[in-house]
Amino acid sequence: MAQAAEYQPLVLVETADLSREEWLAYRRQGLGGSDAASVLGISPFRTAMDLYYDKRNLPIEDDEGNWVAMEVGTLLEDLVARIFAKKTGLKIYRRKCMFQHPAHPWMLADLDFLVEMPDSSTAILECKTTNYNARDKWEYDGKPIVPVYYESQGRHYMAVMNLNRVYYCCLYGNNEEEVIIRHIDRDMDYESELISLEEDFWLNNVQAQVPPPYFEDDGELILESLRRLMGPSSKDAPPVLLTPPQSAKMFRFLELQAEKKRLDAESNRLKAEMDRMKALIVADMGSSCTAVYEDASGSYTVTFNPSYKESILKDNLLRLKESHPEIYTEYVSVSESRRFNVSESRRFNVKRAEPKAA
Repeated sequence: MAQAAEYQPLVLVETADLSREEWLAYRRQGLGGSDAASVLGISPFRTAMDLYYDKRNLPIEDDEGNWVAMEVGTLLEDLVARIFAKKTGLKIYRRKCMFQHPAHPWMLADLDFLVEMPDSSTAILECKTTNYNARDKWEYDGKPIVPVYYESQGRHYMAVMNLNRVYYCCLYGNNEEEVIIRHIDRDMDYESELISLEEDFWLNNVQAQVPPPYFEDDGELILESLRRLMGPSSKDAPPVLLTPPQSAKMFRFLELQAEKKRLDAESNRLKAEMDRMKALIVADMGSSCTAVYEDASGSYTVTFNPSYKESILKDNLLRLKESHPEIYTEYVSVSESRRFNVSESRRFNVKRAEPKAA
C-alpha cells in the first residue's frame, strides 16, 4: 500500500461568519466530502448529473426533498458529538473553516468535528442521524460497517486533511444508548482512485462544462434527477426520434419486460398456491388468531391477527368534493406521475428534436 506524503491542508476560508449563500459559493469552488459518493455513483441521494448542475450553479426545478431529515441532522449535530465524547472519553473540538488540499485545490473539506487522540494525533468525527428502521445499513452479514456513501465522504476528508482515521457517530433513537459508533482508517489505494475519479469529474465535466452521463444503478434516483432538471412534462412537445444507438436501450427494456412477464407468471402461480394453503390453514384455525405446531423439526406459530386503518373511500372523497369544496381544496393535493410504456406501432413522420444545451 502506498504511503501518505507529508503535507498540511490549506484554509480556503473561515466559515464562522459566512452567510448560507456565501458558504455555498465557496463550496462550488471544488468538491466536498459529501460530493464524493455522487462522483462514484454510489449516492442514494443524488446523481453525478445533479452534482454537476450544483457546481455549475445551473437552474433546476425547485425541490425541497426531505428537508426535515437534513434539518434534523444539522440541529442534532452538537448533541451527537456530545454523545460520542461521553461514550468514548475522547476530546472533540471544532475548526470552523473550509479546508483545501494543497496539491488538489478542488478537494475541499468542511468537517463536523476533530478528535484529539490519546497519542496526541488527530482524527475526524462525522455526526449522522437516521431512523430506527435504517440502522441496519450500518451492518452487513452481522458485521459492523460504514455505509459506502459515508465511507467515501470520510476517505475524501482524510485525503484533504492528511489524517489517518475517521469516526462516525450515528444517532437513531432518542437516548444515548441508541447510537452507532464506527471508525475507518486510511486506505491509500482507495484514496488514490478516489482522487483520480474526482479530478476527472472536476476537470472534464465541471470545468469543461460537459454534463456527465447517467451511470448510476438506481433508476428511480435517475428519474427523480430528470424530474428536477427538466421540470414538468409537456403534452404538446413533439415526439422525439430515437437514434439507432439510443434504440438499443429501448430493445433492452423490451427484453427485460418479456423476461419479467415470464417470471411474474411463475410468481403468480406460486402466490396462488400460497394463498390456497393460507386459506386452508385459516379454516383449520377457526375464529382463533393463533395456531401452534411442534415436532422433531422444531416449533411453529401461525398468526392471523386483525389490523385496522383509517381510509377515505373514493365515493366519500367525491361526496366531500361536491359538498365541501373548500375543505377538499385545502386538504387534497394533486401530484404528477408519468407512466412509462414501450409498444410497437405503425410508422409515422416525426422531426428530430434538437438537443438542448447543458
